[in-house]
Parts: sequence; C-alpha cells; structure tokens
Amino acid sequence: MVPLLLVLLLALILFGAGFALKILWWVALVVLVLWLVGFVARPKGGSGRWYRW
Repeated sequence: MVPLLLVLLLALILFGAGFALKILWWVALVVLVLWLVGFVARPKGGSGRWYRW
C-alpha cells in the first residue's frame, strides 16, 4: 500500500512540475517576442536603446 502511494505521489509531483515548466516556456516565448518587437521598433534618436537599463 505504501509503495503505491509513493508512486502516485511521485506521478503527481512530476505532472505538476511538467505543467509549471510548460507555463514557463510560454512566458519565456512571450518575453522573447516582446523583446524582439521592442528591438525592431526602437526610437531612431538618442542612444538607440528602448529599455532603461
């Protein structure tokens, strides 16, 4: 009974980690797209950087 519970707990943890990693991949993709859009649409005057840092 205990090994079965451990296997189910491990499966639940791995499923949760996989779901979280998938969300992080989508967040990283959105940030990359926003960075590329900002890079292409940067202002012509000044230092040429569209970000503050």
